[in-house]
Amino acid sequence: MDTQTPAVVPTSIPNPPAIIRVPVNSLKPPTLPWPDISDRAKWSVSSYKFGFGVECLRDGDPDTFWHSDGPQPHFITLEFPCKVAIQKISILLRFPLDDSYTPSTLAIRAGTGPSDLQDVRMVTFDKPDGWITFDVSSEPNEDGDGLAPVYAYVLQIIIAANHMSGKDTHVRGLRVLGPIEYASLTSTALAFEY
Repeated sequence: MDTQTPAVVPTSIPNPPAIIRVPVNSLKPPTLPWPDISDRAKWSVSSYKFGFGVECLRDGDPDTFWHSDGPQPHFITLEFPCKVAIQKISILLRFPLDDSYTPSTLAIRAGTGPSDLQDVRMVTFDKPDGWITFDVSSEPNEDGDGLAPVYAYVLQIIIAANHMSGKDTHVRGLRVLGPIEYASLTSTALAFEY
């Protein structure tokens, strides 16, 4: 296994689908067929150090990062104005630069509001270095050829653990992606279920 490629081990899936990895020499967000629905949400984080807030997750610069500043667990919350179909998450992590600040376990939660979030996926990483894209759901779709999207108003990414038992965390980029079939819909209907 190439040491430059992050290893990702999804849990709760008997036959996990391929996880997309982008090599470290390409730190721009990957070009993927799933539409980016990140800008439709209101973003917040559990804590941050001054100058290293939520804007660093979205600025497209691999040299900036969200830096948490508080007790664990750390989390990123996206609140959408309508129920959306969420297919995948793309996250940029750099273990060679961030060491013990690098997340090793993520818990993904979804729901209609902050008070009813339910665990939908758990993902673990082994020294990731680059963009990693994975399905939000662990449930098969109706056709049985992939995983179903999650329909939610709120998505929360929880950093459950860091490498080497680190306390604070660094995340250098994050994108939330809708199902492929929504890529061709008009902007008013994109990724929304009414």
